[in-house]
Amino acid sequence: MDVVKAPDQKLRVKTRPVKKIAPALLQTLKDMIKLTKTFKDPEGVGLASTQVGLNESFFVARLDSSSSARRGPSKPSQRSNRWKNYGQEFMAIINPQILFYSKATRIYFEGCLSVPTVWGEVKRHSSIKVSYQDSAGQNFIKTLKGIPAWIFQHEVDHLNGILFTQRVLEQKGKFYKFTGKDKTGTDTFEEIAL
Repeated sequence: MDVVKAPDQKLRVKTRPVKKIAPALLQTLKDMIKLTKTFKDPEGVGLASTQVGLNESFFVARLDSSSSARRGPSKPSQRSNRWKNYGQEFMAIINPQILFYSKATRIYFEGCLSVPTVWGEVKRHSSIKVSYQDSAGQNFIKTLKGIPAWIFQHEVDHLNGILFTQRVLEQKGKFYKFTGKDKTGTDTFEEIAL
């Protein structure tokens, strides 16, 4: 299993609902979590089905809402420490839907495993109400805030064939390219035009 990279058209597919949680799907979810954990720079915190060339509606993600790192990064300089205090447990999210978006928004400094080395400023809703199934087929309705809300929105975009770069362009945000680390080990970025 490999991560599909832009501009591959598999990333532009609008997914269809999962009808049955079969053993093959459960194995795929385990493989996706294992693959996501291999990414360290950027750190993998979520992976959607389209990113591994599949077209059903599911993703895996770190959605720990008990973390103290609730806000997420809003500037390039905050990227390196963003997951330091954030939970390590991955969840399987099947047939996700966003039922409600808060009026409040926040700009996040966002990247993607399918668009390596490019980052951008994306405005996301601070709080969302969502529904989904877990890998046991149990239904949930939850309100997510901060980082979990941000990750959920990013992954649902993937399931609708939307990359974060499209959001940056729509919102007239800025793009950045990772240029390395400075003498103190802090990540450095350069603003770029796409």
